[in-house]
Amino acid sequence: MKKEGNKITLQNVKDFNINHIFDCGQCFRWNKEEDGSYTGVVKNKVINIRQDGSTVEFDNISMDDYPLIEKYFDLDTSYEDIKKNLDTDEIIAEAIKFGEGIRILNQDEWETMISFMISANNRIPMIKRVIENLSTSFGDFICSYGGKDYYSFPTAERLSAAPVEKILECKAGFRAPRIKAAAARFLNEKDQIYNIKNMSYDDGLAYLKTYSGIGDKVANCILLFSTRHFDTFPVDVWIRRVMQTLYVSKDTKDKDIKKFAEDKFGKYSGFAQQYLFYYARENGIGK
Repeated sequence: MKKEGNKITLQNVKDFNINHIFDCGQCFRWNKEEDGSYTGVVKNKVINIRQDGSTVEFDNISMDDYPLIEKYFDLDTSYEDIKKNLDTDEIIAEAIKFGEGIRILNQDEWETMISFMISANNRIPMIKRVIENLSTSFGDFICSYGGKDYYSFPTAERLSAAPVEKILECKAGFRAPRIKAAAARFLNEKDQIYNIKNMSYDDGLAYLKTYSGIGDKVANCILLFSTRHFDTFPVDVWIRRVMQTLYVSKDTKDKDIKKFAEDKFGKYSGFAQQYLFYYARENGIGK
């Protein structure tokens, strides 16, 4: 590690590729810059990250922020071990090789819950736009970086108090009343949301699905991307395509795809899902 000004540089970083990490469908507040770097918001920090081989540079942060980076990017986890345990057939081996630098981010439960509620029946560019609109309208100004203003993700207090019409103005569509209702409920159940990581997978899934606008797919994304339940395998259109093309028959239903994958990949199912998602989408598999 090297510290210089407001930059932290990590050298000899293994199993880490910013293109793979930010383009595998797990997060929506990171955007690629013209120079190939990415800028995003983690909690109330605006961070720019660029990579040259195994050297990764984080800009606009101090040494006090390093624990945030270490946790968020899951730097303490050995992905080499995960890959060895997942490498059970030629298909997943090829997907791992293609997306070798993927890491599952350690994201905030509240932000992840609302973000994936927005993701339902939506495309990634539009999901990003809605989240940015909500943040600009209801979040707090953090700073300007690279000529752009950045805002924090809105708190449950702000969204619960917001008129549905104002949330609709953020292009949230039919999700607007669900977002407001989820925010109001979250205020009373915050401790329970942040305790899902300590629940069993089944209990966490059942609890999340009691929220209006959270079905199986959204609930499983929340469990995987913010509560460390790595034994789940969320199924979306890209996962359905790759699985029906490479593993199961074309008429296999989502719930059966999910069960097949979780039986096959076990406690590493979530990691397999990310490798396969990125592999399928980047290569247009099943289109």
